[in-house]
Amino acid sequence: MMELRPYQERFVTDLRAAYAGGARSVLGVSPTGSGKTVMFSYMAREAVNRGLRVGIVAHRVEILDQISATLAQWGVDHGMIAPGRMPDPLARVQVCSVQTIARRIERYRDRPFDLLIVDEAHHAASGTAWASVIGVHASKRVLGVTATPERLSGEPLDVFQSMVIGPTTRELIDMGALCEYRAFAPAMPDLSDVKRRMGDYIKDELATAMDKPSITGDAVKEYRRRCMGKRAVAFCVSIAHAEHVAATFHASGIASEHIDGKMDRKDRREAIARFKAGQTLVLTSADLISEGFDLPAIEAAILLRPTQSLALYLQQVGRSLRTFAGKDRAIILDHAGNIARHGLPDDDRQWSLEGKVKRKSGPTESTIPTSTCEKCFFIGRPFTVCPSCGHERETMARKIEEVAGDLEEVNADLVRRARQIEQARAKSYEELVQLGRSRGYQKPEAWARHMVEARARKRA
Repeated sequence: MMELRPYQERFVTDLRAAYAGGARSVLGVSPTGSGKTVMFSYMAREAVNRGLRVGIVAHRVEILDQISATLAQWGVDHGMIAPGRMPDPLARVQVCSVQTIARRIERYRDRPFDLLIVDEAHHAASGTAWASVIGVHASKRVLGVTATPERLSGEPLDVFQSMVIGPTTRELIDMGALCEYRAFAPAMPDLSDVKRRMGDYIKDELATAMDKPSITGDAVKEYRRRCMGKRAVAFCVSIAHAEHVAATFHASGIASEHIDGKMDRKDRREAIARFKAGQTLVLTSADLISEGFDLPAIEAAILLRPTQSLALYLQQVGRSLRTFAGKDRAIILDHAGNIARHGLPDDDRQWSLEGKVKRKSGPTESTIPTSTCEKCFFIGRPFTVCPSCGHERETMARKIEEVAGDLEEVNADLVRRARQIEQARAKSYEELVQLGRSRGYQKPEAWARHMVEARARKRA
């Protein structure tokens, strides 16, 4: 029988407290890899035990299948409302394709679900199909879940009345719920000729800029150098780009294949099974693996798609941070300039239902403080002397320039060891709380409890 981890139990408790406080629609925010599907499937089971009807909404076949499998692990009978699926109208839990249920919206106006759960709920801005489904259930309880509660357009997520924020990525790494990572980044690719539409780069123009033998060749070289033999996912701009990247890796003697949404589902599943088994080492894709793709076997992320979307970037790097037997850390190879654009994967970010302030056009850089070494291009927490090469950096800030050469490490072992020593010196709960506050954690008390419990489990 499945059980919630302590941090998951607290997250569920906080969600329930939000409803008890009067909110009807709540957005739960928890990082990629924290087990959101496990948590809301548990809540679905508890709702069914109280005689309630539950609808769970998602937008991709892979996500629907993942939800169905998790519900089965909790022992929850359920039906599926999606193309090609046999419905079970008597089941108290229905796993629904958002496109299908939006087309049948009139059927639910008079008899909405008692609890509507919306996966990947950052899509649910006003005016979307998601929002219309949520609106029909406004008189009941609605739970949205996401790792990234932000729309590229900056629109507010005003279909929700309250937000509950769970542990941060760094807190989950520190407690062992996610794995550590090493990130390497080249210079920013030249996107000067790539225009934007609706806030992000126009795909056709971006594909032209990134689908080049020189960039793909560098990706192959750095894979060989940094993580040869590890299972890696390459995030590409388009299907054609993904096909070209897979072909280049394969021609270099590295087992690789691509997957896309147009493939037959059976073929796609078989490709993923080969990757999981290690028969395929590099899996390439455009979009398909970014959201809701649960495959902890991913040991490395190769970023080949520049994006202005913080949410997309975090979804991509988060694929590699899940723990897996024999995996001590993830490798991130950033050929897209996304780390410079958005910050490190475990930076602490502030979220709001009110949306974000639209930035002026022009080059976008992370607003989270980092330092960049002028000599080796190490990017990390603010420093004067580079932890990677020992170079004393210039005092004036500078932008990252396009410089040919090898990828350079973003997070040095030196920084990681220093954090571990710092944590080990905090012996008591109170000292851990103080350390959490000094690191700027949003919930230092919760993090300190996580650490105390993790230490107790190790001693047991």
